[in-house]
Amino acid sequence: MARRRKVLVPEARKGLDDLKAKVAGTKNPEEAKFEVAKEIGVPLKKVYNGELTSKQNGKIGGKLGGGMVKELIKMAQENLGKRH
Repeated sequence: MARRRKVLVPEARKGLDDLKAKVAGTKNPEEAKFEVAKEIGVPLKKVYNGELTSKQNGKIGGKLGGGMVKELIKMAQENLGKRH
């Protein structure tokens, strides 16, 4: 199954980028994957990364994406708590 990398709601792009940066602990969302790679010890470079394994790439994406999902769940739970 092919993945869709396009944001379904274009107006949400800035919010998603801000969330990515927050999860990675950086101010710039473009630097997020490099910050995560450094944390987990994967030698990610800004140029060619063809020597990285699928497992290494998955660790970066998994940590970043998983952190974003956890943060979104936390935000939703907080909003539900405010409604009562």
